[in-house]
Amino acid sequence: MSLQWTAVATFLYAEVFLVLLLCIPFISPKRWNKIFKSRLMQTIALYGNTSFMVAIAILVFLLIDAFREVRKYGVPEKVDLANNPTAIEHIHMKLFRAQRNQYIAGFALLLCLLLRRLATLLSQQASLMASNEAFKKQAEGASSAAKKYMEENEVLQEKLTEAGIDVPEAGKKGPGPQEENKTLKEEVKSLKEELDTTKKALQKSDSDVRAMKKQAENLTVEYDRLLDEHSKLLATSDKKSD
Repeated sequence: MSLQWTAVATFLYAEVFLVLLLCIPFISPKRWNKIFKSRLMQTIALYGNTSFMVAIAILVFLLIDAFREVRKYGVPEKVDLANNPTAIEHIHMKLFRAQRNQYIAGFALLLCLLLRRLATLLSQQASLMASNEAFKKQAEGASSAAKKYMEENEVLQEKLTEAGIDVPEAGKKGPGPQEENKTLKEEVKSLKEELDTTKKALQKSDSDVRAMKKQAENLTVEYDRLLDEHSKLLATSDKKSD
């Protein structure tokens, strides 16, 4: 095996080990997520996309080369077996190596994509589990708060009932918005009518007061006139008596 295919085979074995490691059931996704977010993994992830694309390109190139080799050595009929008695064995050996390299490159490419997908799914699962726990705690907090408010409401209703204050039952529904609007309109209409009646009564009272004031002024004038006449009559009677 040449150096390049030895490197690809080693890469394949490492991928198989990592896939088996990621599939271990007793390592939770949260732990994997902590490992992925560690400082070392974050440093590796800075160049991870570039390295991944380079590895994919190399594996695709080697897979195409392996396909070419398989097609090249897959036609032994062209070889003259009479002049080359060991040629068929040589071709079969080359064909075997080409097929082996083809499988190595293909599985390495497949496991490379699978590893990336597994790491992404584990991170997403850990995030979903964390969100689920947060929502669960929030729901439990809301449930306990609602239960506390209901207990306080019951205690308050009992105290109001003991104080003799009517408390509406929770099951009874009050009047709807339309009925409330209708009632308010009727009340406004009745208040307007009462206001008009009060204005009219006030105007009538003002006119009566003005008439009484005018009558009082006339009586005062008449009283002054009669008082003057009385004074004149007294003066005339005194003169006659002298």
